Amino acid sequence: MIDTSKNKVLKRYLKGNYSVNDHLLMKKWFTDNSEYKEIEPLLDDSWETYGRQESEQPEQHVFNKIISQIWLQEENKKSRNNLRNIFIRVAAALIIGLVTGYFVSNLRQASYEPVYFTAHAPKGSISETLLPDGSLVVLNAGSRLEYALGKNNQVNEVRLDGEAWFDIHPNPERKFIVKTSHYNVNVTGTQFNVKAYEEDDEITTTLEKGSVSIESGEKTALAYSPELKPGEQFSLNKETQKAILSKVNTKIYTTWKDNKLIFINMDLDELFVLLERKFGVDIEISNTEILDLHYTGTIKNETILEILDLISHTLPLNYEIIGQKIIITKIK
Repeated sequence: MIDTSKNKVLKRYLKGNYSVNDHLLMKKWFTDNSEYKEIEPLLDDSWETYGRQESEQPEQHVFNKIISQIWLQEENKKSRNNLRNIFIRVAAALIIGLVTGYFVSNLRQASYEPVYFTAHAPKGSISETLLPDGSLVVLNAGSRLEYALGKNNQVNEVRLDGEAWFDIHPNPERKFIVKTSHYNVNVTGTQFNVKAYEEDDEITTTLEKGSVSIESGEKTALAYSPELKPGEQFSLNKETQKAILSKVNTKIYTTWKDNKLIFINMDLDELFVLLERKFGVDIEISNTEILDLHYTGTIKNETILEILDLISHTLPLNYEIIGQKIIITKIK
């Protein structure tokens, strides 16, 4: 006999039109074996409402949809409770894959396809993403992070296009891998920064705490796989494939997450690209001689115009705003 009250809660949840109490009930039903056995027959009954694909088993599709929704709610709740002062804009895109496995009644033993997520920090913003185990990822402007939520709510690898600072909880029983376009970073539990924008010439990994190792990726066969120590940075030139392991001041490469930028004799072309990402603006250089100049300084919480004023007071530069562009000219 179908429990009509539970069936109504299930249908509201699948439609996305549910209350806080509905969410708490669903979480309880799907994490308690005895409760779950009572609602298992309802999964097949709910299938017709959401359409069938030939390769899918009906119960599995509904199961995946509910588990994904429960996990998203829990992640959002963690994000709201985060006390950090960085402005948070996390964009999560959910894709439910085709299911070919079979459905079992115990949640811990369930075989289901991974659920895919994308976190994005648009230009002009910084965003935070909490992984299921509480690990933190801070995305810099113009960055994208993709990852799959697998069995037991585990995330074993992420793919990064852009820049991110990671604080990964140690777990000796599993590997955590950050994949970039040219090499992979193997992590055991640590704090580190990876800068891997598609348009940049180099990919760099900077280690603050713990340990990481670098391994060959899809486009690069490394001659060796270095294991970084705190205070070390691994850089790879995409074109020449030249790799460098060096000691650095990690603050120079990680304080961006605290809205602070440190420039040490930085090429102006690199600096202006950084400002374009940070503020979501378009900067045009009118004279290529400007690219031969370098800038050293520290900025925090300044506006783009305040930063350009600081640079123009130090270097022979002027700037003007024309429409949506900032034009940089050299003073002769």
